[in-house]
Amino acid sequence: QAQLVESGGGSVQAGGSLRLSCAPSIYTGSGRCMAWFRQAPGKEREGVAVIYTGTGYTDYLGSVKGRFAISQDNAKNTLYLQMNNLKPEDTAMYYCAADKIGACLELGSFFDYATWGQGTQVTVSS
Repeated sequence: QAQLVESGGGSVQAGGSLRLSCAPSIYTGSGRCMAWFRQAPGKEREGVAVIYTGTGYTDYLGSVKGRFAISQDNAKNTLYLQMNNLKPEDTAMYYCAADKIGACLELGSFFDYATWGQGTQVTVSS
């Protein structure tokens, strides 16, 4: 699988917004399960949002529902994570993941995804 590359991270104040990008996010025609994870220092990597590109099905971590939105641009082969109303607790390294093992019906865990990017840092100050 091609290496995934994230971009768009940075430092913002609480209440601000960022949009993360992940490429290539190659659309296979039959759909692909792709997700965003994050990992804060000293904490486990947790799923934030998942999308099945074939149907547009999405699922989110409870604490980001209503603030984050995952989307796919098939023409640009790019996955996005729009993050609004950011909070200091959103500070973490954000990773793009693809090719979930099993059905793409929930976020799953770190072990469920076969392809990863190197991450992009998001820092939210109060």
